[in-house]
Amino acid sequence: MLQTMQLLLLATIVGMVRSSPYTSYQNQRFAMEPQDQTAVVGARVTLPCRVINKQGTLQWTKDDFGLGTSRDLSGFERYAMVGSDEEGDYSLDIYPVMLDDDARYQCQVSPGPEAQPAIRSTFAGLTVLVPPEAPKITQGDVIYATEDRKVEIECVSVGGKPAAEITWIDGLGNVLTDNIEYTVIPLPDQRRFTAKSVLRLTPKKEHHNTNFTCQAQNTADRTYRSAKIRVEVKYAPKVKVNVMGSLPGGAGGAGASAGGAGGGVHLGTGSRIVEHSQVRLECRADANPSDVRYRWFINDEPIIGGQKTEMVIRNVTRNFHDAIVKCEVQNSVGKSEDSETLDISYAPSFRQRPQSMEADVGSVVSLSCEVDSNPQPEIVWIQHPSDRVVGTSTNLTFSVSNETAGRYYCKANVPGYAEISADAYVYLKGSPAIGSQRTQYGLVGDTARIECFASSVPRARHVSWTFNGQEISSESGHDYSILVDAVPGGVKSTLIIRDSQAYHYGKYNCTVVNDYGNDVAEIQLQAKKSVSLLMTIVGGISVVAFLLVLTILVVVYIKCKKRTKLPPADVISEHQITKNGGVSCKLEAGDRTSNYSDLKVDISGGYVPYGDYSTHYSPPPQYLTTCSTKSNGSSTILQNNHQNQMQLQQQQQQSHQGHHHHHQTSNPMTATTTLPMTFLTNSSGGSLTGSIIGSREIRQDNGLPSLQSTTASVVSSSPNGSCSNQSTAAATTTTTHVVVPSSMALSVDPRYSAIYGNPYLRSSNSSLMPPPTAV
Repeated sequence: MLQTMQLLLLATIVGMVRSSPYTSYQNQRFAMEPQDQTAVVGARVTLPCRVINKQGTLQWTKDDFGLGTSRDLSGFERYAMVGSDEEGDYSLDIYPVMLDDDARYQCQVSPGPEAQPAIRSTFAGLTVLVPPEAPKITQGDVIYATEDRKVEIECVSVGGKPAAEITWIDGLGNVLTDNIEYTVIPLPDQRRFTAKSVLRLTPKKEHHNTNFTCQAQNTADRTYRSAKIRVEVKYAPKVKVNVMGSLPGGAGGAGASAGGAGGGVHLGTGSRIVEHSQVRLECRADANPSDVRYRWFINDEPIIGGQKTEMVIRNVTRNFHDAIVKCEVQNSVGKSEDSETLDISYAPSFRQRPQSMEADVGSVVSLSCEVDSNPQPEIVWIQHPSDRVVGTSTNLTFSVSNETAGRYYCKANVPGYAEISADAYVYLKGSPAIGSQRTQYGLVGDTARIECFASSVPRARHVSWTFNGQEISSESGHDYSILVDAVPGGVKSTLIIRDSQAYHYGKYNCTVVNDYGNDVAEIQLQAKKSVSLLMTIVGGISVVAFLLVLTILVVVYIKCKKRTKLPPADVISEHQITKNGGVSCKLEAGDRTSNYSDLKVDISGGYVPYGDYSTHYSPPPQYLTTCSTKSNGSSTILQNNHQNQMQLQQQQQQSHQGHHHHHQTSNPMTATTTLPMTFLTNSSGGSLTGSIIGSREIRQDNGLPSLQSTTASVVSSSPNGSCSNQSTAAATTTTTHVVVPSSMALSVDPRYSAIYGNPYLRSSNSSLMPPPTAV
């Protein structure tokens, strides 16, 4: 132990002596030693080496082989020691780096002249990286494949150090990581490697005509180098069925046919097809090769003639709801199919109506109402007569009581369609109850009927009739017969009495029996008085006669109304009247100075009898006429009016008498005194210069009214008017004008005058006259 301590003390003293500044020399040491480095071929690498108090000789070794002591390192053109002696920098510079430079390097200094110890740096490894060569795909530029049949694509990258990393990318830009086998093979120099990657691909339709890319790179060069190959994939058809909707009301019956159809709208997923519309289904197929064959199926049943790309279902009905329509397409590679399930929207209909039921008090019953519709209906149960909603599901279950028994409605509603409803009764079992009228009537001598209606649940087992204590049955004679009819919730029994007589009328008892009891009702049959056949016939004839008379009156009234319809005052059509051998009257428009329309009467071959104007005559409201007579070259203008045939005949008779009387008392050559009217005679070429001729007595004798003043209204004064006449037998023309008293002129309705009918002849101060009346 003591010896060991002495040795340690000696070593410590020796170390202190060596490190003391008072020693005669200093040991050489490294200020900087080389470190491991990585370089790419062609790059420059500098391995640092700095020595302090260098006393010995410095050299670099490569894999323990000395490179030399001079700075230029002769024999190694790419190697040199760079730096300066003053700084003690002896770094090794290698340029350009080559694969052979991949080795271990060390900086060494030999012992000094004063026995300074030699020093060596740590080993520095230089790793030289080599980029790989561009990858190559051994299958070439194109590979042919069939869908779902695996193929191998091999990519090789040679000479990389380290070995190249290979990446596969499909035509959609996706990096592939599955089904890849990667292998590294060293090259003979044992420094570089060949990388090989095999892609085992299952081709799909999506891979057709796309490029697969092989990319290679290593740490020497991060730039990808790539190679591509195009994949040609033969694949079975890719089928898609689209449902195309169209307007409702497709022609034809329910059925399917293949072929073209009109345009439609593509119905997306979840869209419904309206019932009775026309539906077109389109089958789209993508295949390689493109030579394909189509087949259509409905619920796996092939459609005859369905070798087209489209199928049309005309008048699609609810029977097609949830039907699976399938299109199958086949080529040389294989066949594939696609299908669509039809979703038909249709109105609700009862699959099962609710059924009436009979139940005891306290029992539980269930009413079912099954409705078929698409979309599903909203079902509501309503209790009658409270109209209270008691359920909203298909089945209605409840306990029977006096309150719950009765009528129930099931109503089904689907948006867009009419509501449907059905009813059912829940009858409460019990003894029957007769609800017929207690008094009924019949006719003596006719067939009488007595009805006995009873609500009976369960149905009545027996119904009997009695009269005067005797039960009526088939043995009661031919007078009676009984009909029993089942009605909802009960029974109706009808007692028929043929050729009823007075002794058949009285009180009848109706008895109804069921399993729960019975009920008896007394019904009084009374005879009602009959109406005699004669009274019925007379009444019918009277009604018919009244209706016939009423019809005749209506027809006469309509005809009279049409006849008395006034023509417009502004337009009076030509009117012709022919009487007594050539007397004609026609309407002529009056001149501007006349307030009346003119009626010309031409007499040829006869005389016109003038009537007895004993009654003051006012012009009718229709129109006034001016008549001229042609006789021996003279023209006579008469004031006349339209009358009916009876008035005209009466005036003609009076005119004959008056003419005979005046013919005896006056000169036959004087025309102005033979007429029972007052005239103005003009013999001076048409100017109105004559005077009033005749006396008041003449007018009074002839029945004309007396003039109230000396003022008279001249009907027409124009020498060239409609009332003038030129004779071919005389050189001169005598025109006679009728003078109308002012009282008569004032009674004319001005609406029928020429001035009123012509707006250019009206004056602003003209006033309407009151309509004329007969005095």
